[in-house]
Amino acid sequence: MMKRLTAFLASVLMMAPFSFAKGADENAKDEKNRIENAGTVVQEILDVPDNIPQDLLDKARCVIVLPSVLKAAFVVGGSYGRGVMVCRTGKDFTGAWGSPAMYALEGGSLGLQIGGEATDFVILVMNNRGMSSLLHSKVKLGADASVAAGPKGRTATADTDAYMRAEMLSYSRARGIFAGISLQGTTLRPDGDANGRLYGQGVSAASIVEESKVQSPPEAHKLIGRLQKASPTLKP
Repeated sequence: MMKRLTAFLASVLMMAPFSFAKGADENAKDEKNRIENAGTVVQEILDVPDNIPQDLLDKARCVIVLPSVLKAAFVVGGSYGRGVMVCRTGKDFTGAWGSPAMYALEGGSLGLQIGGEATDFVILVMNNRGMSSLLHSKVKLGADASVAAGPKGRTATADTDAYMRAEMLSYSRARGIFAGISLQGTTLRPDGDANGRLYGQGVSAASIVEESKVQSPPEAHKLIGRLQKASPTLKP
C-alpha cells in the first residue's frame, strides 16, 4: 500500500510541471489572440477612409487598440478592457511601427459609455509626453494625461486648438458605428503580467517600446503591417 501511494505521489509530481506549462501556454494564447483581434480591428477601421483622418494618424506616436470590450466585464468585479499599444520606433519615435505592448483600460465610467454588445476602442497617442506617461505607471485620462474625443472624416485635421492640446484622441466602434468618444476618468496601464507571459518575465512596456528589446510575435504582423502601410513615417 505504501509503495502504491509513493508511486502515485511521484506520478503527480512528475505531471505537475506539464500542468503548469499548459496553463502558461493557454495564457500566452490569450495574449496572442488579443493581438490578432487588434490587428483585425485596425485593418477594418483603416480600410474606411472616413474613419480616422490621415492627418491625425500621421502625427500619432502610438496607437492603442482594445478590441471587443464588453460592458458586462465592468459590472462583474470591476474588470477591465485589454488591448495592445504599438508605437513608432527610432530616434524621437519617427521610425517604423514596433512590437506591441499589452495594456489595460480600467474605470467604472467606461461601462457607462458602451452598450451590451462588444465595443472596440482605438486611442491615438499624439505626442512623446503622452507616450512616456503610459510606459511606467497607471495614467488617469483627463487628469494625468489630456484626452479628447477624436474627430473623424476625410477632411478633419489636427490643427485645431483642442486636438493640438490633447495628448490622446479616443474613438469607439460598436454595431458598425465609428465615432469619437470621451474616455475621461478612465485609466490606462501597462498589463505587466500579459507582457511577461508573451515576451518573458521581466519584460516591461518600456523595454518593448523605448528599447525595442523584443521581436514581434507572428500574430502581430497584420497589426503592424497595416499601420505601416497606412502611415509609414511620422509627420509632425
